[in-house]
Amino acid sequence: MFLQLYNSKFSLSGSRWLAALLLLAMLPLSAQEKAKLPSLHGTVRDVHGSPLPGASVSLHRKNSTEDKSAITDAGGSYTFIGLADGVYSIHATKPGYGDAAVASVFVGAQENKTLDIALSPAAMSPQFFDQPQFTVSGVTDTTNLGGHGSDTVVRTRDSIARDTATLGRSDTDHSAMTPDIDRSLQAGNYAQARADLRTLLAHQDKPEVHHLLADVDEKLGDSLEAVHEYQRAAEADPSEPYLFDWGSELLMHHAPEPAEAVFTRGAKLFPQSVRMLIGLGASSFARGANDQAVQQICAASDLNPDDPAPYLFLGKMLHAEKISSDEVVHRLQRFAKLQPQNAEAHYYLALALWKHRDPQDQARVSQVEFELAYAIRLDPHFAAAELQLGIVHADQADYAGAIPHFERAIQIAPQMEEAHFRLAQAYRQTGQPEKSKTELRTYEQLSKESAQQLEQERHEIRQFVYTLRDQPPSSELSHP
Repeated sequence: MFLQLYNSKFSLSGSRWLAALLLLAMLPLSAQEKAKLPSLHGTVRDVHGSPLPGASVSLHRKNSTEDKSAITDAGGSYTFIGLADGVYSIHATKPGYGDAAVASVFVGAQENKTLDIALSPAAMSPQFFDQPQFTVSGVTDTTNLGGHGSDTVVRTRDSIARDTATLGRSDTDHSAMTPDIDRSLQAGNYAQARADLRTLLAHQDKPEVHHLLADVDEKLGDSLEAVHEYQRAAEADPSEPYLFDWGSELLMHHAPEPAEAVFTRGAKLFPQSVRMLIGLGASSFARGANDQAVQQICAASDLNPDDPAPYLFLGKMLHAEKISSDEVVHRLQRFAKLQPQNAEAHYYLALALWKHRDPQDQARVSQVEFELAYAIRLDPHFAAAELQLGIVHADQADYAGAIPHFERAIQIAPQMEEAHFRLAQAYRQTGQPEKSKTELRTYEQLSKESAQQLEQERHEIRQFVYTLRDQPPSSELSHP
């Protein structure tokens, strides 16, 4: 090529020839740099999961005039490359289908993000794809079934399931509530409210009546009837609130596989729903699929970076399990940046950095110490942060430096078992055997009380017994 350029009648000489060479040399570098920029790609599908070619996808970067558009190919795929990092909104349309939009998608530096979008047929309610592949057939006492992992892990899984349920049911449709039912509920007379709702159902078989009846059944402790009513409401009207409440009811009663099936369908129908992805992640975590849970909760945080809920779920998972992930660190760094006065944001960032570190990386240790100290400065009664700061000192064999933090944690939260155990070890390492024995006795007593409390908590939540339809009835599954 160079010879052709040289011999052509348009051959260059002198400085023009040098400029051309420089331009040629710069082209590969420019392409290489562009390849490092963030990108976003995915597939647009219908509610049955089939790809939709010819759909229009538009992308807008928030707080800027940057807009991009694409048309999906024969496989329903779209791609945006060379993006600036930041928060984007994405919108997909296709004739004959309703629009779908995701309000907030965070794309980080050099990140290659995948986001699938589902479009429902225009002027039609979303369909549930197919019949559920499970049947809830009864309840049993969870205390007879044991647990998977330590008490901390079991307790955290139960706590996350309850927290997931609290994300729903606040938006219950009260259109089915008659004055009599309203008075019964206000008075706490749930038995009368249930009787009235059942009478109403005999005349008006509406999804909102089933959903309200499910809420009342749950308050009466009849979880089996509640889950069936949530299911009837969601199958009659697969709206986001009804699907979410059905999934969270299953999850709260230790049925993570059916819950995952419901949340998976919900996430496809409502790809912009943060809580649906949280429910999906909580279901994965309940099954012990921690890596999958982290991916799903991270995706939830990217849908709306300003929503604190996904970050707090990530933090709880971190506290119970050894989760080491750049993605978790990245999201919790974002959380601390978005909410610099939130003590939990800095504590969970410190925890993520600590669990994802090279033991020889002193700079990372210093960063952990800084974040913990800042969390304590924001909340002087943050016992967990004091405990973790003591752990950081003890890990570096600075037991004398760890002791004040363990003592402070116990002063704030006397029932914190791990603080007593860690303090006992630090006392032993610093030549204080009597103090060490005292703390160990306290730890053993608290551990015994904690185990009894855990058993009582699990006894109070009845576990669903369910059967997967593609398996024989004798293989009924129940997972705590």
